[in-house]
Amino acid sequence: MLRSTSLRLAVLYTLGFALSVVLLGALTLYSTRAALSEQFDARIRSESAALTQEFATEGLDGVVQAVRERDRTPGALDYGLIGPDGRSLAGRFSKVSDEAGWSTIRARQRDDEEEPMRVLTTNLPGGYQLLVGDDEERIEALDTVVLRGFAGALAGVMILGVAGGFAFSRDVHRRLSAISGTAEAIIDGDLNRRVPARGSTDDIDRLAHTFNRMLDRIGALMESLRQVSNDVAHDLRTPLTRLRQRLEAAQAAPAEQGEAIDGALRDLDSILDTFAALLRIAQIEGGARRAGFRQVRLRELAATVVDAFAPSAEEAGQSLSLEPGEDPVIEGDAELLTQMLVNLIENALRHTGEGAQVRVGIGLTDRAPVLWVVDNGPGVPAGEHARLFDRFYRLERSRSDPGNGLGLALVAAVAKLHEAAVRLSDAEPGLRAEVVFPR
Repeated sequence: MLRSTSLRLAVLYTLGFALSVVLLGALTLYSTRAALSEQFDARIRSESAALTQEFATEGLDGVVQAVRERDRTPGALDYGLIGPDGRSLAGRFSKVSDEAGWSTIRARQRDDEEEPMRVLTTNLPGGYQLLVGDDEERIEALDTVVLRGFAGALAGVMILGVAGGFAFSRDVHRRLSAISGTAEAIIDGDLNRRVPARGSTDDIDRLAHTFNRMLDRIGALMESLRQVSNDVAHDLRTPLTRLRQRLEAAQAAPAEQGEAIDGALRDLDSILDTFAALLRIAQIEGGARRAGFRQVRLRELAATVVDAFAPSAEEAGQSLSLEPGEDPVIEGDAELLTQMLVNLIENALRHTGEGAQVRVGIGLTDRAPVLWVVDNGPGVPAGEHARLFDRFYRLERSRSDPGNGLGLALVAAVAKLHEAAVRLSDAEPGLRAEVVFPR
C-alpha cells in the first residue's frame, strides 16, 4: 500500500496544505507586524504631539510635570526631556539623540536591563529635546505568539494529513484490490463475477457500476455468440444436408444434373442470405452505424416504403396503406430504419396471406415518436411474442414457409441501435408491432 497512488496523492496534498499554512503564516505575520508597527508609531506620534502642545501652552514646567505623571502610570510609554546642556530633566531617557525623528536606541528599563527602544525625537524651542518611545519587545512578543500558533497549525495539518491520507489510501487500496481481484477472476474464466459496490455515489462506485455494466454487456454478447453458433449449426444443417443430397443425386443420375444444380444453387443462395443477414445484424449491434445518424422524418420514410410495396401487395390480393397522423422527426439511420419497416411489412404480408390488410402508422405516445404496423392475420400467442425476436426462431406453422427467421431479429437490432423499444400486442384479429423511439 505504501507504493499506492492514493497514498502518494495524499502525501502530496498534505505537503501542499503544509506549504499553504507556511505561506499563510508568513503573510499573517507580515500583515500583523506592519499593522502593529503602524499603531505603535501612531501612539508615539500622538503622545509626542500632545507633549509638544503642552510645552507651547504650559512651558517647561508644564511638560516636566506631564512627563513625570505619565512616567508613573502603569503601561505608559517611555519619555525623556533633555535640556540644552544635555542633562535629563524628566523621564527615563537620558541620552540625547543626534537628530530629530525616528531612531532606535538602547535604554535601561525598570528591570535594569538595556533593551532596544523605538524613539521619536522632537526638538523644542530653546534647545530642549523631547523623546517618546516604547519597547520593541512588544512587537517581537506578538511575532512569537503568531509563529507558535502557526507552528501548531502546521504540526496539526501534517499529523492529520498523514493519518487521513493513510486511512484514505487504505480504503481506496481495498476497493481497487476488489476491482483487480474481480478482473483476475474473469481472466481465469469466472465470467459471473462482478465488482462489489458500496452503494454510495462516489467515483469508485460509479466505476464499479460501469465495470459491471460492461461485464453484463460482454456476458450478453458471449451468450449471444454461443446462441448464434448453436442456431447456425442447427438451422444450416438442413439446407447443407439437402445440398449434399442434391449433389449426390446429380452424381448418381447424370440426366438430372441440371435440375439438381438449380436446386443446389437455391440452397446456396438461402445459406448466403442467412450469413448476410447475420453479418448485417452483427454490424448493427456493433453500433458503428450511429456515426451516420441524421434527422429523419418518419412519415416521409414510411410513405416511401408503402408506395413501393403497395402495388405488389395489391397484385397478390392484399392491401397496404399508411394511416394519417403526426409527422415526428428523430435522429437515426434512414437506411436501417427503412430496412426495419420493410421487414415488419414483409413479415405481416407473408404470414397473413391472401386478403391481408396491413396498415402502417406514425404517431406520438406521451410525446414519444411511434411507428406501428398492424395486420389482420391469425396473430401470435402472447407467450411467443418475446421469442419472435430471437435469431432463427420461427413458429411451428411457419417452418415450411420460405425465410430464415432473422427478419424480426434485425428489427430488434435496429431498434436497439436507435434506443427504441419494440412491442408486440394482439390486434384482435392480427398482430400489432410498435417501435417506440425516445423522446
